Amino acid sequence: MQLLEISDLITAVEPGSGRRLPVRRAEVVRRLRECGDERAARIVADLPVDQDGVLDPHEVDRVLISVHTELQRLNEELRMGERLVHLLGPLFSAIRSSGTQAGPYRLVDVGCGLGYMVRWLAATNALGADVELVGVDLDAALVGEADRLARAEGLDCRFVHGDAFDMPQAATVYISTGVLHHFRGPALAEFFQTQAASPALAFCHFDITATPLAPIGAWVFHLARMRHPLGRHDGVVSARRAHSDETLLRAATAPGIRPLVYEPRGSVNPFCATLRPVIGVRPHLEAPLRLALGRAARRLVGPEHLAEAATG
Repeated sequence: MQLLEISDLITAVEPGSGRRLPVRRAEVVRRLRECGDERAARIVADLPVDQDGVLDPHEVDRVLISVHTELQRLNEELRMGERLVHLLGPLFSAIRSSGTQAGPYRLVDVGCGLGYMVRWLAATNALGADVELVGVDLDAALVGEADRLARAEGLDCRFVHGDAFDMPQAATVYISTGVLHHFRGPALAEFFQTQAASPALAFCHFDITATPLAPIGAWVFHLARMRHPLGRHDGVVSARRAHSDETLLRAATAPGIRPLVYEPRGSVNPFCATLRPVIGVRPHLEAPLRLALGRAARRLVGPEHLAEAATG
């Protein structure tokens, strides 16, 4: 059965312009039923429409902002800010020490949603004053709420509605959290290839660790923390769609990029595995990155050592 997330289906934008397109509820319900997901079809069938059967964009925005607000709790409980800085701190140290590029540097969060990671980094100033923090998302409502929250919190960061890879100023480092599993088939490799072909020096993308326990853990968490049935549904489906370490490293293998995975599945307790990052650096940055990581560099594994790490 093909696994689809409701949040991917109830909004649509025009490529290039980012203009919002109408979405017919009946079409979404049909697609979900064809995939055998009757529960998801019922959730969408309860969403309001206009006289033409088009989903009410204001209600869709309200639901998605509510769901993303609840998802922020997951990032807080998993201490994603600290986990991100554990890698980004040494990564920016490696970039600075290499002399490849002078500051200021630019970090771009791809698919930032409500911008929790960017706002956390801005609030803590964990990466230093020479790192500009930018969140980008194709959903205008989420970006608008992220910007509102940042202004209310008095944070030095900004949010942009659009394509993260089509901005006037390129990123130094791209990051994301919980985005990779949305890309399927050739689109996953294209995602990484686009970054490899850009002036960016590195990327660090966290996504769900693909283990047999991940869907169970997602079900327990989302049942306990999520109020809206859409959030509960999509949280479990996300875990079921998670890519393996091998899939991510194959997709991230592109000219000019050294792909690495931090804490691969076989090296951690499956009961403790949640999200782990796939990292890509320009080859000359791998050595200074490992030096900056210190003892933690042992957890950084390339494609040639992944099988060895998985078997212990």
